[in-house]
Amino acid sequence: MNLRAYWRFLRVARQFLPLLLAYARDRKRFLLFGSGRQVTSEQRRRRAQSLLDSLLTLGPTFIKLGQLLSTRPDVLPPEYIDEFASLQDQVPPADWDRAKVVLEEELGPVEERFAEFDTDAISGASLGQVYRARVDGRDVAVKIRRPDIEDLVEADLRVIRWSLPILMYFIDDARSFSLETLADEFAKTIRQEMDYEREAEMLREIRANFADNDRIRIPDVVGSHSTRRVLAMEYVPGTKINDIDDLDARGVDRTELAETLQTAYLQMIIDDGVFHADPHPGNLAVQDDGTLVFYDFGMSGRVDPFVQEKIIDFYAAVADQNIQAILDALIEMGTLSPEADREVMGDVMELAIADARGEDIEQYRVQQIVQQVEDTIYEFPLRLPANLALVLRVATVVEGVCVTLDPEFDFISVATEFLREEGYLTAGVKNYVQDRATEVQDAAQSAVRIPPKLESVLDRVEREELTVRADIEDSDRLLATMTKRLILGMMLASTLFSTAFLYAEAGLLVAGGAGLAVVVLGLSLWWSFRRKKGVRAKPQFTRQSMRDRDGGNVGAMGLPDEGEDG
Repeated sequence: MNLRAYWRFLRVARQFLPLLLAYARDRKRFLLFGSGRQVTSEQRRRRAQSLLDSLLTLGPTFIKLGQLLSTRPDVLPPEYIDEFASLQDQVPPADWDRAKVVLEEELGPVEERFAEFDTDAISGASLGQVYRARVDGRDVAVKIRRPDIEDLVEADLRVIRWSLPILMYFIDDARSFSLETLADEFAKTIRQEMDYEREAEMLREIRANFADNDRIRIPDVVGSHSTRRVLAMEYVPGTKINDIDDLDARGVDRTELAETLQTAYLQMIIDDGVFHADPHPGNLAVQDDGTLVFYDFGMSGRVDPFVQEKIIDFYAAVADQNIQAILDALIEMGTLSPEADREVMGDVMELAIADARGEDIEQYRVQQIVQQVEDTIYEFPLRLPANLALVLRVATVVEGVCVTLDPEFDFISVATEFLREEGYLTAGVKNYVQDRATEVQDAAQSAVRIPPKLESVLDRVEREELTVRADIEDSDRLLATMTKRLILGMMLASTLFSTAFLYAEAGLLVAGGAGLAVVVLGLSLWWSFRRKKGVRAKPQFTRQSMRDRDGGNVGAMGLPDEGEDG
């Protein structure tokens, strides 16, 4: 029995209950009955701000949950994504006396293991805090897991799991599946981030991938002073990457710096398959000579080869302004529903490109395209692969940092040049030619095989030995419904004729029984058209829904703030 988990559940319920009640009223104005209420974009934004305040109040686990939700446009509306994107993983550090207990449990007495140790934390995050020290004559940064954070996280994970059945009531089946997978993904992610041995492994791997790049600096791990709860790294100072005035004072070429940052992430995602997944300005610094420094590899991920290939296809399609190829890449990655209206999505892409493009046809940015896609993903019943969601978010955050460094930064130009230098664009053309050649070869082989088979089939037709079996997929029971209506209609017509005949020949009394059958059949036929289960269709993203988004919609996953709408 975990009393802490029960206590946390009550605290979480106290924070979220007013929000859930107000959202329930969006579905039924008087909770148990009544029509739905319209929710505008501005209302959803206020609710997102209120939800963000609740996450901050509930502490480290829920701060991390908000960060993960900011990468999931398939779960939350775009207003929530925008608000949660600004969520910073910075909280006041715990008292040194409590952090010292963790450090000495892992390494032994501080005085024996460190030549010097500054007990004032230089940074604090939700899961750990960082101190400066000296080991073997060099400065190191020592990251210590927060005291008792494991018990708090495990209790909160139980609360999140217990809360899922309640949340399921407020959302549709497709998004319920996304929420369940999100809960599993979050539990895995936060446990990984608390494991500093894993962080050290990822850090070493990414550092090795940039060993020959003198424009990138990644701190080295001090293995003798690193454990599962403590991570000691080389201390590498630098100027925060968004401190533009300081960078200018030091004579740093900001355009070149932006290109370095973008190219580094393209290498990590496309070439290496392992990447630093938290590129906010607090984790990026610049040395006096313009070298780019990466910090904090707790949030990092891997990209499988299939996703890497599709990301290349996406970038190449954006560079070529090939709208259909962009949509194909998004669908194959699982980012866009195959049931989406391609014509409408093509219009969205064209508008995004036209909006972002300058006088030169190549001067547009991928962020607008990705953002447009994120804004529409919420309309479709789909689930983003976890690492792909991180990749999409990383792409937008990195592009934002690059534009801060250089407002005229041309993302597509840098990406296209990288793909060309690495041989991906040439390889893409080569693969295309090979695919077409294979298709021609297959067609030629088919042309040889088909005539004999066709002759055999025609012979069977001539001998009347050919039978055909057809399996009709009718998941919505459309054929059954139409057949029922047809039978009812025929019975109604015949009964109506019989009633008229009996009335003319035998009088009103005899025709009354048949007339009653006419009424019953007529009502049955009318009711078959009234029932919602008669013919069902999946909602699609349409031009009308695009217009409705600005005016609000019913049933969006918008959680209200405490003081709004009761």
